[in-house]
Amino acid sequence: MIIENWSVIEAKTGKVICQCSDEKDALMLVSFDPNNRIYSKQKYILDQVVDITSTTDKQLPGQLGLPPGTYKIEDRKIYKLKESDLQIIEV
Repeated sequence: MIIENWSVIEAKTGKVICQCSDEKDALMLVSFDPNNRIYSKQKYILDQVVDITSTTDKQLPGQLGLPPGTYKIEDRKIYKLKESDLQIIEV
């Protein structure tokens, strides 16, 4: 699906002032300051929207065989580092 818009642009900086769905609206905005504004036609192609449903374990279908996305804290082993024997020297 192609959508057409009219962009009103500041001629010196190239900054887009607004986008209009009707050419008459764009011409009106250009007429406010014709020396500094221009307008051009823009065409956009809209992408198709795809809905994805999750499986029962809240994983996408492509994640089969991969590790789970979340872990419970009791499933992980927690290791503590031993304390250092070094002495702290303050300067």
